Amino acid sequence: MTLTKICGLTTPDTLDAALEGGAAFVGAVVFPKSPRHIPPLHAATLFDRARGKAKIVAVLVDPDDALLSEVALILRPDLIQLHGHETPARAAEARRLTGAGIIKALSIRDEADFASVADWTGVADHLLFDARPPKGADLPGGVGASFDWRLMQNRALPANWFLAGGLDPQNVSEAVRISGAPMVDVSSGVESAPGVKDRALIKAFLDAASRS
Repeated sequence: MTLTKICGLTTPDTLDAALEGGAAFVGAVVFPKSPRHIPPLHAATLFDRARGKAKIVAVLVDPDDALLSEVALILRPDLIQLHGHETPARAAEARRLTGAGIIKALSIRDEADFASVADWTGVADHLLFDARPPKGADLPGGVGASFDWRLMQNRALPANWFLAGGLDPQNVSEAVRISGAPMVDVSSGVESAPGVKDRALIKAFLDAASRS
């Protein structure tokens, strides 16, 4: 069964929908430029209800040591998702500072974007392949863009990787079929407006992913 991560959750109601639907991972975006931003203290209060039910993921973009330490102390995530320009060495430092596992997001547009995959062997617990955002975009992800899923075919990859970028309840089954993804990540694809998660869309996505 395809494992699912619902990212950018900000309310108890939608977090409960993710948990009730069987999401394996739930994500808190701690990045002020994002419409899904949630401060660490607010995230800790909200996501405590998920502890022991799903893996809690803190999504950070080029975080400094202070933010990593704050998130680790207050939110206590199971995993840190690095969604910026972090290097393998910086990811290893993030693991040391937080004690959390590491998801590294890699932006994909074409074949050349897979060149760095080998550099993350033994560094990241999971790789997340997301669509490269348009030039000039303020956000590194969560913009509803997708890439050619056929690029994932016949490729040597670590076992537990996520497919992200432009997924929604209508296309997730096809995306898994084409890419062979063992895990999928969704954010804007289950929203009624930027940053506003929709319970019905979350349920529909989880139902579709479970049948993939």
